Amino acid sequence: MKVAIVGASGAVGQEFLRILAERDFPIDELVLFGSQRSAGRKYTFKGKDYEVKLLQHNDDFKDIDVAFVSAGGGTSKEFADTITKYGTVMIDNSSAFRMDEDVPLVVPEVNPEDALNRPRNIIANPNCTTIMMVVVLKPLDDITHIKRIHVASYQSASGAGAAAMAELQQQYKEIVESGQASTINKFPHQLAYNVIPQIDVFTDNGYTKEEMKMYNETRKIMHTDAKCSAMCVRVSSLRSHSESVWIETERPLSVEEAQKAIAAAPGCTLKDDPSNLVYPMPLETAGHDDVYVGRVRKDLSDPNGLTLWLSGDQIRKGAALNAVQIAEYLVKVGDIK
Repeated sequence: MKVAIVGASGAVGQEFLRILAERDFPIDELVLFGSQRSAGRKYTFKGKDYEVKLLQHNDDFKDIDVAFVSAGGGTSKEFADTITKYGTVMIDNSSAFRMDEDVPLVVPEVNPEDALNRPRNIIANPNCTTIMMVVVLKPLDDITHIKRIHVASYQSASGAGAAAMAELQQQYKEIVESGQASTINKFPHQLAYNVIPQIDVFTDNGYTKEEMKMYNETRKIMHTDAKCSAMCVRVSSLRSHSESVWIETERPLSVEEAQKAIAAAPGCTLKDDPSNLVYPMPLETAGHDDVYVGRVRKDLSDPNGLTLWLSGDQIRKGAALNAVQIAEYLVKVGDIK
């Protein structure tokens, strides 16, 4: 199998390399693509060095079976036809095509079969916060339909990329050395010692684009009529996102039922023993594949309500790992060989 990574120098691109190696994805030939800035850089994969090629409108994708693309929405839109015109399956990590009717939006633990119906040979990788939430909600929705979702996210600096992580570290350094942070580029305000109740730009209804992604993408992935109201917040952790989630179900769902379903669900790890101070935290979930769940309890305001806390590495499950799992599913069912 011939595999390409577009955006190989970015945080998600680098994670693609690690995950493909860790999971021993069947690769006979690997090609790395990047912008003018990253072309020529070399990266090691399974002991062999690969040089990043400049992404261009040519025939470079002619023999490539699957392309993992994480180079921003603008690049995805511009190069989609170039990437797919000879039959390459494009698994895109941007928001460019997620809500297009003819592009499946896939989380393998939830709706893998959707990946088989792709008229444009594009499969969209959902937003990181949506991915982690639906992985946890799927086993609960299988028991009793989820009617309503409220979620508050606590999203780390890494959600804005490698440069944002470096900026947060730089801000802390500046504060220690001079008492104030002078480097503020990737976020609208200082993030160090702070939380920012804004991720992405605001829309006309007062919600941000990130919050609307959670509303729209959840419905598409889960094939549900559930409505999701989100408040997305940037916090000063370095890596891994967390979420507080409240759900209303058609019938009451007991804590024990929910815990049992989550513990048995693929992609989930139950870590729920609050009496011993055991619950998921970003420091512990970073670098792991599963979404970790704790603080499962009844919603005191709603007899049909349940609330829980989750945390997961959004660069892995929220981005690169989910895309690789999509490709693994296609290989498993013989859709790509």
